[in-house]
Formats: sequence, C-alpha cells, structure tokens
Amino acid sequence: MMEGGVQRGRWRRKTLVGTFLLPCLFIPSLALLKPLEEVTCDHGDYLTDSGICCNKCSPGFKLIEDCRGMNQRSTCKPCPPGQYTDQMNYFRNCKSCKRCKSKSSYHEVEESGCESTRNTICRCEKGYYRYKIDSETTECHQCKKCKPGEMETRECTHETNTVCKCRENYYRVNNGCEPCKNCTTDCEHHCSSLPPKGEDIKAPHFGEEYVINIVCGVVAVVLVVAVITHMVTKWSTKKKLLESPSQKAAASPESCEEVLIHSEEASVSVKAAPPSSVREHEQPSNLPDCVPFEIKIHDMIYTVLDLVPVMQMKQLVRCLGVKEREIEQAEVDHRPCREAHYQMLRVWAERGSRAGGMLHWPLLQELLEQLKKMNLEWVAEELETKYGIQ
Repeated sequence: MMEGGVQRGRWRRKTLVGTFLLPCLFIPSLALLKPLEEVTCDHGDYLTDSGICCNKCSPGFKLIEDCRGMNQRSTCKPCPPGQYTDQMNYFRNCKSCKRCKSKSSYHEVEESGCESTRNTICRCEKGYYRYKIDSETTECHQCKKCKPGEMETRECTHETNTVCKCRENYYRVNNGCEPCKNCTTDCEHHCSSLPPKGEDIKAPHFGEEYVINIVCGVVAVVLVVAVITHMVTKWSTKKKLLESPSQKAAASPESCEEVLIHSEEASVSVKAAPPSSVREHEQPSNLPDCVPFEIKIHDMIYTVLDLVPVMQMKQLVRCLGVKEREIEQAEVDHRPCREAHYQMLRVWAERGSRAGGMLHWPLLQELLEQLKKMNLEWVAEELETKYGIQ
C-alpha cells in the first residue's frame, strides 16, 4: 500500500511539472514566429546585408567596403579614367564611359568629354539629326531638304528632322506638291477665287453690310464708354483716398511753411518766458494738419496699409527698425493680418513721436526713404501729396 501511494505521489508531481513546462516549450517558437521590425535608413544611406545603415558614395566614386558600424563611414574610391558614376550609389564598379561613333561613317561628334561624374555626350554633326531606332539605339540621319513646291516650317536640329509643307496654292500628290491649276477634289480649299460647287457667285447684300457697320459702331462706342468710366472711377477713388482732415485745414491763409515758422518762434518764446507764462505761449491746438509733426499716427498708418502691398509689409517694418520679437508678438496678439500690420507700424511710429498720437517729422522722412529703397516710389509720392510734402 505504501509503495502504491508513493508511486501515485511521484506521478502527480511529474504531471504538475509537465503542466508548467509545456508552455515554456512553445515560447521560443512563438518568438521565432514574430516578424522582425523592418529597418529603414535615412535618405542618402543604404542597408547592408548585416543590417547596418551606411552612407552611399558620392557621384564620381564607387564603393570599396561597407561601414563597420553606426556613425562610421563607408570606404569609397574615385572612378578610374574612362569610367563614371552620376548619382549617389553603393556600386562596386563604376560605369564605362560612352564613345562617340566615327564621324566619317556615323556622323556623330563629341559635344562634351567623359568626366568622373558624367558620361560622354555625343550629338549628330551639322546637317544630321538623331533618329531613334528603339528605346536604346539611335542613328544620325541626314536632314531632309524640302522639294520644289514645298516650304520649310521647322528647321532641322540635332534631335529633329526638317518639316516641310506644300506652298500656297499647291497640294500634296504622293511625295511631292503640285500647283493648283484646276479646282480638283484635292485642291478645292485652295481655290479661293472660285465658289464651291453647286453655289452661284452672289454680290454682298447692301443691307448686310449696313447691319455689320452698325454693330461695329455700337461695339466701339461701348468700349470708349467703358474706358472713360474706368478712368473716372480710378480718379475718384484716388481723390477720396487723398482727402483727409489735414487737406481740409489747408484752406487756412497761412501756408505750411509759414505755420511751421510761427510754431518755431512760439517755441523760442516759451523757452525765454518764465514758467508761469508757458501756457500762454503754447502752440494752439487748431493748427492745420499740414504741419509735418502734426500728422496723426492713426491716419498715417491706415493710409500706408491701404497703399503698400500686404506681401511687403513685414519687409517694410523690418527696414524701419521693428524687431523680430515685436513682429512676432503683433502676429500673436492681433488678428486678422491687417491689424497685426497696424500694430507693427504703431510700434515704429510711437518711437520718439509726440504725445497725443502725432507722428514725429523725422519718422515720416525715414518712412519715405525706405519706401523708395523698396521700389515703392509711387507710395511715397502718394504720402507726399497727401501730407503736402514738397
């Protein structure tokens, strides 16, 4: 009994061990069944048989030995004379250079010799063109000459043959051209002096000519009216653009130069007077806007935005000294693009300008100079006209 129990216990232990070991036998098999990840190399590299990405050889070189590990270079060697490679490669041998065929028998001449990076270039000699026999074989054939009654429509080149056609009042007969002496079936379209068969010659009707003349006259009048309307509309739009409060104030009896002189005299008197009387000599607030340093920043910026092409706005503000971080900040904080450009110009205009939103005179001069350097002279002229700058 005891021996039977011991045997049963051993059998149970063996069964448990086999149960746990059986899956382990399949694990390596499953690992072998799992597909390996495909190795991809960077552009300009190639995968070796050992699974390493190596750099290709440059044009004009051939591969001698693969690289031996990552971050190591392949061993390349220049092509010997008479051989070439014209692309990045990992060829063990260079290509043999082409030899142009004999000029006397094949009429082929060398246009450029073989180099380590380029094959020989051959062309047909003058008076011959390259005739394609198949996708890889060509021959130099003599250029065709137009026959009597034909005219040349395309000259012979190294790659194409001459193209001929029948002259006026000639028609094609077999491989030549014959004159149209009689209106035969092959030549009816050349007989312009005779009517088509089955129709009589009719003089043009007077009424038809009259209608044609009226239609032509109406079309001419419509075109003239359209041109005049376009010019008037363009002039009116330009006039509205140039109108501003500064131009309305120009009706003052004093000119821009006189007002500027008076304002300078007033500033001198302010410096000489005691502090208590400064307010009495301050410049009046109702001076005309034509005074250069009285240009309103807001009005000037929108005028510039209307005139300068959108694609050149960032170039303009860079030329005016606006920093890149200020340009980027304006693009982040303001949408759409027009508002961002407004903020960029505002950053520039408020540097050194007077309080109250008035543009400093030297800044306007700087703006005009930069516009002219950017080949935007017409924009500078519009601003000079609008603000009365001589």
